[in-house]
Amino acid sequence: MLGSTGRRFLVVRPTLGETVLKMPRGAQVIYPKDLAAILMEADIAPGMTVLEAGVGSGALSMAMLRAGASVVGYELREDFANRARNNVESVVGADAPYRVELRDVYDGIEERGLDRVVLDLPEPWRVLPFAEVALRSGGIICAYLPTINQTSHFRQVLETSAFGMSSTLEVLHRTWHIEDRSVRPDHRMVGHTGFLTTARLLRREELGSRPGVPGPSRVEPAAPGATDAAAAEAGDARPDADGVDEATDRVWGDTTG
Repeated sequence: MLGSTGRRFLVVRPTLGETVLKMPRGAQVIYPKDLAAILMEADIAPGMTVLEAGVGSGALSMAMLRAGASVVGYELREDFANRARNNVESVVGADAPYRVELRDVYDGIEERGLDRVVLDLPEPWRVLPFAEVALRSGGIICAYLPTINQTSHFRQVLETSAFGMSSTLEVLHRTWHIEDRSVRPDHRMVGHTGFLTTARLLRREELGSRPGVPGPSRVEPAAPGATDAAAAEAGDARPDADGVDEATDRVWGDTTG
């Protein structure tokens, strides 16, 4: 490209990682390093239907759409929802399989037969009872949280749910300075941004994994800050259903052991 002063410029299309850091936004976006991890940990693939709660400015929506998934977003704030729609349209296109509804996911999930549920909100444990009937058997729930206290509580509630195979990680991104014989880590890095937790719905169909079939009742552990005794009492609660007990509740309905 030739500029007005006669200088020549090389213009390249920005990557998705560059776009999400510079695009119009109101809410803090999920960093590219975490977007990549979410796609892998939640196993986002073409043809999947994903519920995303807390769409913010649409960065995660873009990543999942680019991976080939269809995305339904729940968002409380209309300004965030509009900004996410505009950002997605500018990057992915107006015909992307994407819609955002002004809804509170804490009040329930309308969709059924979902492949994935991805949450970027403060209390993802409140979504678990709804995700248990909205996800297909074997589906994955993924929560992105900024603090370890939230993450610990989410993992505690997962233990009394129909989900299993839980895992938690964080991604630290450090670049390197490489110039001739000067080779060293860069002085600055993108350190902690959030914790990523995933789990899979493992309950058998007769225990409620089919869309629309309620699962057994369960007791939710106390929120962070509760007394040790109260937390221990809640943590000991186990669903009473078809031979499921402490020895087998990680793989629901597995009574072969």
